Amino acid sequence: MPETPAPPPQETSRVQPSAAPDLADLAHTHARPAHWLATATATAAVVALAGLLQPGHAGATATPATAPSPAAAPEAAGAAYPLDCAGAPHKVAKRASGDLDGDGNPETVAVVHCEAGSGTPPSGVYVLTRGKEAGAPARVVATLVAPELLKSVTDFSVRDGAVHATLLGYSSPDVPSCCPDEKEQVSWHWKGGAFVRTGQAEARGA
Repeated sequence: MPETPAPPPQETSRVQPSAAPDLADLAHTHARPAHWLATATATAAVVALAGLLQPGHAGATATPATAPSPAAAPEAAGAAYPLDCAGAPHKVAKRASGDLDGDGNPETVAVVHCEAGSGTPPSGVYVLTRGKEAGAPARVVATLVAPELLKSVTDFSVRDGAVHATLLGYSSPDVPSCCPDEKEQVSWHWKGGAFVRTGQAEARGA
């Protein structure tokens, strides 16, 4: 009779199962409901505490305070200016904004004149602040240059908390309106509750 081949040797498992049940598994297998309740309560407390200590992702930390956005400067276009244009419209020729009185809110300074068919009529320079109510037009709170002074304004700016401008004018009524013969470099600073003007006049060359 042919020989029956011997069965191949079986590989012994490298990890032998433990003969005794694990203590942790045994405890969970036979735990009473009261034990599960205590375990769940303790786990919930740990999760809640971890949420309080976790930076950023837990959502329980306070949101950092953000700096307030700066206030918008008053809009020059909609203000009512003390100009007598005899029914003609007025024009805002120049504008600039900055905090002039140190209260943290910007003011707007506008150079305005009446619109004429030819030539450039004299300008007024006005300081504007925001309206008293939200959405209200800006208000004129100071007149730095009145149109009656017959001045033209060039090199206009607001910087370092002051208004700076070059004023062109006339030494007498005999000077043609096309050719002003006076020039002033002037500035206005807020001091003692009012705008104080400083400047230097100079004659314009021919």
